[in-house]
Amino acid sequence: MTASVVEYDAAPGESALDAPAGVKIPTLRYLGRRAIPQIIDGVVIPVSLFLLALKYWGIVPAIIAGLGWEAIAMTRRVRSGDGVPGFMIVGAAMLVTRSALALATGSTFVYFAQPILGAALVAIAFLLSVIIGRPLARRFAGDYCDIPAHVDADSRVHSFMIRCSIMWAVVGFLNTGITIWLLLSQSTSTYVMIKTPLSVFVTVGTIAISVVWFRRTMHRSGLMHVPVAA
Repeated sequence: MTASVVEYDAAPGESALDAPAGVKIPTLRYLGRRAIPQIIDGVVIPVSLFLLALKYWGIVPAIIAGLGWEAIAMTRRVRSGDGVPGFMIVGAAMLVTRSALALATGSTFVYFAQPILGAALVAIAFLLSVIIGRPLARRFAGDYCDIPAHVDADSRVHSFMIRCSIMWAVVGFLNTGITIWLLLSQSTSTYVMIKTPLSVFVTVGTIAISVVWFRRTMHRSGLMHVPVAA
């Protein structure tokens, strides 16, 4: 039995998972609409505040500025009734921890090394998931695609998830290596200005590749039929 698959571009305010039943693969345009506000809110504004505070007042006010914006962002979500996602809570907890350690030790290396360690651990997790045969890519795919059980159980889909997890592991290790080199060789402001857009580009690019690769895999395996748009 083949699965009916919809390449779905949700309307504003509508989730991609509100599409008709089937394997719902969101379009890159839909993912972009979701990503841009998050990049502005979670990257552009806090990094701008960090660099501004670093330039005029030093590293301690810069760290405090980062903490302040995180508190504002979380408070705004709570007051708007949107709720605070689990990943945002974890991110805030990690930010508070590394900020406290950096302020206590007076070391900017401690402040920037913790996210690098986190990225390396994520890459290791992807690799270990491949070794044990439970690819992490499948878990993340569930956040964007509603995959029926009979499609998920197909060996070709499992093979794709394995290969995709290997790709994420390789990208994670490469990104970690480049980030370490930047941290050890560049000034703090230069490191932040290069590392931030680099991380965004790598993450967004890898997600886009994963989505396109998955769609093509489904097509070539004969597991999906995409209705022709009117």
